[in-house]
Amino acid sequence: MKEYKVVIYRENLLGSIILSGSKVNPQKFADFLNEHASEGWRVVTMESESRRALLFFKREAFLVIMERDK
Repeated sequence: MKEYKVVIYRENLLGSIILSGSKVNPQKFADFLNEHASEGWRVVTMESESRRALLFFKREAFLVIMERDK
């Protein structure tokens, strides 16, 4: 039996406000994935999207679907 988890990963809003747009930091994202992998989670699929914040600012986000054996 499998267990699934959906997580939205995004950078903090402060970077979006200061830079009027925020991209995901690859090292922080890798750390995030490794943290979940240490708990037994495996990425099944992910989707990148640009989300609007406070009407004027955009920030990049990833919708990550993970699974692990129950």
